[in-house]
Amino acid sequence: MVSDPIRVVVVDDHAMFRRGVAAELGAGGVDRVEVVGEAADVDEAVAVITATAPAVVLLDVHLPGGGGVEVMRRCGPAGPRFLALSVSDAAEDVIGTIRAGARGYVTKTITGPELVDAIGRIADGDAVFSPRLAGFVLDAFAGSGVAPDVAAIDEDLDRLTEREREVMRLIARGYSYREVAGELFISVKTVETHMSSVLRKLQLSSRHELARWASDRKLL
Repeated sequence: MVSDPIRVVVVDDHAMFRRGVAAELGAGGVDRVEVVGEAADVDEAVAVITATAPAVVLLDVHLPGGGGVEVMRRCGPAGPRFLALSVSDAAEDVIGTIRAGARGYVTKTITGPELVDAIGRIADGDAVFSPRLAGFVLDAFAGSGVAPDVAAIDEDLDRLTEREREVMRLIARGYSYREVAGELFISVKTVETHMSSVLRKLQLSSRHELARWASDRKLL
């Protein structure tokens, strides 16, 4: 007997990425997964999830309107299972998202077949993490002290907007302004504006200081 496909909603603020994920899921597991909706921001995500009642939601961490954590908060514990699918592999994003209720966290380097498998495991109640991320998630929840102080990191990051956090992380990793602009689909001028705001809010004077600040907090 063939089981019903797993109903999935894809939440990401980039339309091209959403379409790509939907295409990959269709190609990689047409009998296992059915994409029943898409959303680009928090309000739209909550509305689509309520209307379609998916089993699993693929959720980007950084979204207009409050981020993936806000989507999970508004859907409540009786909502679907959430699998974070993000470009970010920073500790505060991963740990904060799992603490908010996500059942797993994978990065956007995942392949189509791997994503289909991850969705199936999440739907079955398992927890799924990209290999590189599993270690510090276990450390954080075991209280081993190896993971960074998430509360202190959040206090610093609360000064930044979601977009400023994205710019900060990429610049700290050594991306040029032009590369950041291409990655985030914004202009170089906008990157410069965000970078100036980041340095001002964190009371830093250069991108080199920013790189050290982010490295010390294990945000890279």
